[in-house]
Amino acid sequence: MSTKPIRVGVVGFGYWGPNLVRNLDKLGDAELVAACDLSDGNLAKLKGLYPYVETTNDLASLLADFDLDAVVVATSAPSHFAIAKQVIEAGKHCYIEKPMTLKSSESETLVRMADEAGVHLMVGHLMEYHTAINWIRDYIASGELGDVLYLYMQRLNLGKVRAEENAFWSLAPHDVSIALYVLGEAPDFVSARGEDYLRDGVHDVVFANLHFPSGKMANIHVSWLDPHKTRKLTIVGTKKMLVFDDMQATEKIWIYDKGVEPKEAMAYGEDLTLRFGDITVPHIKMQEPLALEVQHFLDCCESGDVPRSDGRDGLRVVRVLEAVDESMEAGGAPVSTTVGV
Repeated sequence: MSTKPIRVGVVGFGYWGPNLVRNLDKLGDAELVAACDLSDGNLAKLKGLYPYVETTNDLASLLADFDLDAVVVATSAPSHFAIAKQVIEAGKHCYIEKPMTLKSSESETLVRMADEAGVHLMVGHLMEYHTAINWIRDYIASGELGDVLYLYMQRLNLGKVRAEENAFWSLAPHDVSIALYVLGEAPDFVSARGEDYLRDGVHDVVFANLHFPSGKMANIHVSWLDPHKTRKLTIVGTKKMLVFDDMQATEKIWIYDKGVEPKEAMAYGEDLTLRFGDITVPHIKMQEPLALEVQHFLDCCESGDVPRSDGRDGLRVVRVLEAVDESMEAGGAPVSTTVGV
């Protein structure tokens, strides 16, 4: 591995950009060189915190004048495609916050461009770098849970209400990426219902069902019109059941040794057997997911390895988001997501 830091530029210092900049600044194998934002106020805030970082309002200048190896895009979702396209055309590795784009056709274009340019394209699917989610993925692979039957997720809160994207596009990329990551497959079709209670045409609450080729199912409930802040995942397996509650400070994962066991050669009229066992709470040493995610991007830029949440992963998630919109427009009718990547 080279000891030369990777020269990184950042586009966007609004909502999530400051968190990315903080992590880039503290990692020794990154040199945060320059930042770009259309807001002079945002750039002034950045300059106050990181006086050694160059700033500009012009993306072309950022890409041409600072000898960058990689660019992190942390702007609003509608701008992702146009900015990432310029970054890749300039021959820079590109990290884009979720969702990758607002159209699967645009995501396909970025994947193809990155392949042709020989640069890494990575999407900020933060939960794929969460220590607990990776523990769960390993636990499923170990067979301790048995075969996964279905899972369901809730991501609820009161606010932040958005006008540009509905609640599913705003909140569910996390949950869609979790489902695809822990199950190791993409859905073949989805169905969804939602309502726009606050703004016409912008769904505040969505209930989506994902069906997978293996027969597994995932239900995702998102809302910014809810009295409780909830970030929860429940997985039901043939041997055990698991609950991940990200709102808990320490005891985030609970494993329930519960299940339903059919009797061998059941006689007519006999019932299934319910099994109630112990509840265990594994100790997991947590690390900041964003720090792990940013470090992974830098490592891939250096090593040439394909990022965990690469452009194709981003594309698969966008296809699900797009299909959910189509299903809601069709009154909940199933919409296929089986398109080649």
